[in-house]
Amino acid sequence: MITVDQARTAVLELATQLPCETVPLKDAAGRVLGQSVAARRNQPPFHASAMDGYAMKSTEVEQHAMFKVIGEAAAGHAFDGTVGAGQAVRIFTGAPVPEGTDFVVIQEDITRSGNVITISKDPGTKNNIRALGCDFSIGDEISAPRLLGASDIALLASMNISDVPVTRRPIVAVLATGDELVSPGQTPGPDQIIASNSYGIKAMLEQVGADVRLLPIARDTIASLKTTFDLAAGADLLVTIGGASVGDHDLVSSAALELGLERVFYKVAMRPGKPLLAGRLTKGAQHGMAMVGLPGNPVSSMVCTKLFLVPMIRKMLGLPADIGPIGQARLTCDIAANGPREHYMRAHVTYDGATPVITPSDSQDSSLLATLAQANALLIRPIEDLEHKAGETVNYLWF
Repeated sequence: MITVDQARTAVLELATQLPCETVPLKDAAGRVLGQSVAARRNQPPFHASAMDGYAMKSTEVEQHAMFKVIGEAAAGHAFDGTVGAGQAVRIFTGAPVPEGTDFVVIQEDITRSGNVITISKDPGTKNNIRALGCDFSIGDEISAPRLLGASDIALLASMNISDVPVTRRPIVAVLATGDELVSPGQTPGPDQIIASNSYGIKAMLEQVGADVRLLPIARDTIASLKTTFDLAAGADLLVTIGGASVGDHDLVSSAALELGLERVFYKVAMRPGKPLLAGRLTKGAQHGMAMVGLPGNPVSSMVCTKLFLVPMIRKMLGLPADIGPIGQARLTCDIAANGPREHYMRAHVTYDGATPVITPSDSQDSSLLATLAQANALLIRPIEDLEHKAGETVNYLWF
């Protein structure tokens, strides 16, 4: 068996960054910017008022000074003229600052009678003007790669970028296998269960930017597996669930080998998730496609998705191929020594004031989805880790 780190290195070698495609700005949220883009205009494109008030010359601004109001400037409607000595222009937030002015006295500091205003309060020294290009200037870049959030979309729009170069979403084909499985909504036979793993894996991979396609459930025959494998044509990654162990009904490896699987490893020194398979298919419509065979137990498959598939998807998108930050928390109970496999224990992290504390789940059975759903973290136990007492610090990964 290889270690978790060795397995992650191996699966990442199967993944390559995908090319760019261009999408309309309205569809770019949640995508990864594939190429740096530059602003096509200044923002603001002129000196703009930051407040409602009166624009005038800074050299004339002092308390009790009087001015004649000669016009008005509003957002989208500039004052067409030049402001001279002793003159002011009524101005509103966002309006271009009139030529000849460089100070806006806020309206709360002004007393007005007809077209005459008086600075009735101390106006201070702040000119209340947003300088041309103070937000960004023509040529300023948003650097790639970058996962585009709502503020990024607003910034791109302000830069007048209507079409965005983004990395193509990785296409992942997910194939659940086993005579015991039926899809949600169907009526299972007395010896069957509902296929759940594929739906959880789909949700996890879509959250990090993949385009996930659920294939029909494959039955426990080589013919059924090979037929369903064919439906994965065009995917960047094939993920199988179950059937990759060594039992008489575990046929995924055999079917994949007939499709020219070049296996890079099988079995990882971890729990849950030991029977993990990875390689590349080399024949037929799947030629060149990366393949990862996940264990059939629900918790095992989802933990392996977090540790191996998520980094693969991130690499394909051009993002750092990591599993997320490793945190530290104080144990709330004693835990026994660990064995010869790295253990990812389902756990729950809360806070004692500002200090994170972690409680392992009572049961670590890899078939228990309810326990996984109640957990929000994986407590990481290194190989042959010693026992720990309550109050000691351990590492965890958010889940």
